[in-house]
Amino acid sequence: MTYHPKSDFMRVMMTRGFLADCTDYQALDEAFAAGVVPGYIGFDATARSLHVGSLIQIMMLRWLQKCGGKPIVLMGGGTTKIGDPSFRADERPLLTDDQINDNIAGIKRAFSPYVSFGDGPNDAIMVNNAEWLDSLNYIAFLRDIGRHFSVNRMLSFESVKSRLDREQSLSFLEFNYMILQAYDFMELNRRYGCLVQMGGSDQWGNIVNGVDLTRRVIDHEVFGLTSPLLTTSDGKKMGKSQNGAVWLNADMYSPYEFWQFWRNTTDADVGRFLKLYTELPLEECDRLGALQGAEINAAKIVLANAVTSLLHGADAAATAEATARQVFEQGGVGDDLPTVIVAESELLEGLGIVQLFVRAGLSPSGKEAKRLIAEGGAKVNDEIVTDTGTRYGADDLTTPLKLTAGKKRHALVSLG
Repeated sequence: MTYHPKSDFMRVMMTRGFLADCTDYQALDEAFAAGVVPGYIGFDATARSLHVGSLIQIMMLRWLQKCGGKPIVLMGGGTTKIGDPSFRADERPLLTDDQINDNIAGIKRAFSPYVSFGDGPNDAIMVNNAEWLDSLNYIAFLRDIGRHFSVNRMLSFESVKSRLDREQSLSFLEFNYMILQAYDFMELNRRYGCLVQMGGSDQWGNIVNGVDLTRRVIDHEVFGLTSPLLTTSDGKKMGKSQNGAVWLNADMYSPYEFWQFWRNTTDADVGRFLKLYTELPLEECDRLGALQGAEINAAKIVLANAVTSLLHGADAAATAEATARQVFEQGGVGDDLPTVIVAESELLEGLGIVQLFVRAGLSPSGKEAKRLIAEGGAKVNDEIVTDTGTRYGADDLTTPLKLTAGKKRHALVSLG
């Protein structure tokens, strides 16, 4: 695409790799150039924290505010009760109101490091779609909103089509999700003058529906903008580690583990991730991403420090880097490693090595821990352990045990 943007926001989106598609590049660009543009991204409350897979959207909201726009963080208190079927193979488990509210409380904590909330024209706001969805009258909703949706067209969207092509069940409950998301966009336009909905490219169909509905029902022009669905250069889904989801909340994934996740970035991804997840100048991102051999490791440390500083603060990033140096370069234990506390009563008959690796989060299951040990990838206090039957008692824990999985993942086991 050869369009040259006038606004700071669209220029950032295009030059840093955030932009996959847009309903009208030029008109949206002109709106950004003309004044404050409120824009929203929705987040369903399916867990107590968002993970790294959502960080590209959070960064989009951050850039929106930095470029003079107004971020609207929409919490899906209503839509979480339905579950987004987009590109899923099965139906999401249904959550209770209390579970959803607890999850929203946890998710809120991830946003304050990235956007500034308040009452000013450029300040971010957080709203919950349960405010309008929970009180909808079903018959009136079908008559006033449902009549604008063609089932034929809804079936043609790739997110739905891929599910049906695999002959996997799509419940009527889930099928309603895209109508409710479209209604959200219209409602946010009515209430807050929201002009653009952003999201991952898997949300394109849902976003286009909202643009159409807003035009049909209240005759307002709004826009949609999507980011690429990110995978790492080796094809893995962004947001997952060997150990499961890379959560943004520190109580679910420590700042050290978060730092280490970014430090372990594949060489080929460094330049791209610097552009998406940090605010370093483009020229610096390109320079660092082009480094070769051992030098690329310095760029990975820059990436890890910058991303961790944004979320957890500069002190947490510095501590994580110091711990990593202590562990990797000096062979020490490090004060900031993830730590498992075991009670003396648990050690009467000894704790098995397999159980310790699972509890420390270094293996997702006992089967995986046994495989790791059998392949020589497990160490205790920097010594390879090959016997899956090895057990540890209180005498072994007079000082903390250092567990290592592979070359880069570490944890401590300490007596509580």
